[in-house]
Amino acid sequence: MQSNLVFMNRIYTFLIVFWLAAPLSVFAQKNKASGLIYENKVTEYIDSLALLRQRLDSLSRVNDSLRHESNDGRFFRLFAPLTFYHSPAGKILMLNSPLIGKDSVADAIDAAMMNVYLHRPELVLNSESNLRKVGSIRDDFDHEVKPQVTLTDKKAPLPVAADVLPSGELFIQKPNFWTFKGDNYLQLLQNYVSGNWYKGGESNYSMVGSVSLEANYNNKQKIKWDNKLELKLGFQTSRDDTIHKIKSNNDLIRYTGKFGVQAHKRWYYSLQLLAYTQFTKGLKTNDEYVYSDFMSPFNLNLGLGMEYAVEAFSKRLTGTINFSALSYNFRYVDRKYLNKRYGIRGDHHTMEDIGSQITADLTWNIHDNIKWKARIFAYTSYHRVEVEMENTISFNFNRYISTNLFLYPRFDDCGERDSYIGYWQFKEYLSLGFNYSF
Repeated sequence: MQSNLVFMNRIYTFLIVFWLAAPLSVFAQKNKASGLIYENKVTEYIDSLALLRQRLDSLSRVNDSLRHESNDGRFFRLFAPLTFYHSPAGKILMLNSPLIGKDSVADAIDAAMMNVYLHRPELVLNSESNLRKVGSIRDDFDHEVKPQVTLTDKKAPLPVAADVLPSGELFIQKPNFWTFKGDNYLQLLQNYVSGNWYKGGESNYSMVGSVSLEANYNNKQKIKWDNKLELKLGFQTSRDDTIHKIKSNNDLIRYTGKFGVQAHKRWYYSLQLLAYTQFTKGLKTNDEYVYSDFMSPFNLNLGLGMEYAVEAFSKRLTGTINFSALSYNFRYVDRKYLNKRYGIRGDHHTMEDIGSQITADLTWNIHDNIKWKARIFAYTSYHRVEVEMENTISFNFNRYISTNLFLYPRFDDCGERDSYIGYWQFKEYLSLGFNYSF
């Protein structure tokens, strides 16, 4: 506050010096131009400066004693448009005026105004008489002026008319947290199957159709629920097969459901359900033996653990990796004579065990026209191991025409051991055909 007072005093001092000194400066310049130099004028000018200094010092001391200089209304006349007021002339022309000496600040302001009236009358834009015709003028600016505030009772807001729908009913649209998508194709293919493939089949030319549907829920807070249904069915014919005119070579019904609660950023506490079987019988050429069938086998896996949402390479690589430290596996074989083939011991239809598993579903858009989809499933009960790695590389020529390269290595030590590749099994096909996604 003290620094503000000193700053305002300096401003007032500068303005008063300017108005008092300006006429004298103009006068001296005129005398110099006309060649008239009077020493007495110089002496008077020096004496006037000394007198002005005394007055300014007195004015500064008076201003220091003021409480709120920034709100002092007496300085209004110095900053308002220049007007001829009666009080400055009245003080000077009146002999022994009682008003002189009572207020040094008012005296200094009046003297500055009078100096301008006498030497620069052309700057005066208005007069006090004209202002009085418009309205009254306040003369008592010796105290702080505060605005008068009138309080009124609070008024209630005006009612706003509600928009009425033409039908007279109110519709509220709730946010939709569900997303749906699908991927379908029908293709011709060249197929290779190893001799010990656990579902049977043989290498040949054939056709295959696939439908993949997803319905996913995500409330953008902490809860998500993913559902995916995969249906694949392919048929083949073989000239060498005299028993079967048509056989299936690609057969799958698989549902994957995952419920997650966000733990931290991309990590979720996860409960995963995986269930899969097939549509029709699995056969081999010139062999009446049925190697697999609907519900033979049927696998159900329930895993509890953590899931990580993958997002890399500028969102070109996306998907999930699920780690289930505790996993329950249930296997059912309807055709009892196949129970040993699928790891069931004794005269039973079912097998149960508990272990751990890792599941990954990844999609990598390598290029605008090249996409790689991978599914990895690894389960161990610490007595047996089952690993599946499905890889589908799609080359899209346009929106509807594409070719697929499918590579499917599999390890299962419950099956029959091959003399060349052991418990490993392998399946591959290359196809060209029609696809549609939404």
